[in-house]
Amino acid sequence: MSVLVFVELADGELRGSSLEAVGYGAEVAKMLGTEANALVLGNTVGADKLATIGNYGINKVLNVSDERLNNGVIQAYASVMHQVAEQQNANVIVLAKSSLGDAVSARVAARLKAGLASNVVSLPDTSAGFKVKRSVYTGKAFQFTNMASDKKILALKKGAYAPEPTDATAEVVDTTVNVDEADFNVKITKTDKVTGQILLPEADLVVSGGRGLKGPENWGMIEELASELGAATGCSKPVSDMDWRPHHEHVGQTGVKVSPSLYIAVGISGAIQHLAGVSSSKTIVVINKDPEAPFFKAADYGIVGDAFEIVPKLIDAVKSAK
Repeated sequence: MSVLVFVELADGELRGSSLEAVGYGAEVAKMLGTEANALVLGNTVGADKLATIGNYGINKVLNVSDERLNNGVIQAYASVMHQVAEQQNANVIVLAKSSLGDAVSARVAARLKAGLASNVVSLPDTSAGFKVKRSVYTGKAFQFTNMASDKKILALKKGAYAPEPTDATAEVVDTTVNVDEADFNVKITKTDKVTGQILLPEADLVVSGGRGLKGPENWGMIEELASELGAATGCSKPVSDMDWRPHHEHVGQTGVKVSPSLYIAVGISGAIQHLAGVSSSKTIVVINKDPEAPFFKAADYGIVGDAFEIVPKLIDAVKSAK
């Protein structure tokens, strides 16, 4: 038996959240006295870069390099993962929780008759069975789940596990499976991708703005602060609803959920739906002129004052520090 870790790719790069899953899967394999292998689909990343997955504790990368897998067709991904899991006799599959991971893991779980635990936040307790800790109710509580099924799928919450990379490399093995042509029976008519930006789901630093900025014409200081910090930009739901900012920047329960090391909220009151999307942030800084803004209750650091005075000073301070 073995552990299989699915690694997502994005624009020719290895997703950071997937590398967290690799480190987690390698540690789970040690706990179970077995080996962990990584699974990569498509041919958009070269063997040299795939070998660096070994930095996170695994010895072998299984690459199904069929170019038809470059477009993320969910049914085809599920079919391939199912077949590779059976080839490797994998009793535990680990992947990062993401929109793609959610869609694929559910289908693979049905095919393998496996138990599925999502939003996992720590290593399993194997002292008496296989118990995992999960984040539930949009981060407001934790649930401990005993997984009794022979096969298990764990979807790791972003930022929940921080592996320490090494200089080790992995062997890259070309792997072949038989995928039914019907699994590719999806016509992609258009693909819109955000380019030239740090994307919210993977960002370690996020600067967000709300209605307190008074209009889209004032977003320059948010973008400048984010640029100086090397951060992604986000916004509250009302801001995206009013088309001040694009919808892919909407942070919250119904938008993008983020888990950065630092989240800076500028002019955001802190509605419960927004808080649900940022509750996993390690450090939250709130800037708001209303001292009664609900967001201050969730903040690690709060600044009561006018954002139009404070943010420019922050930008100058960051520039000076650099």
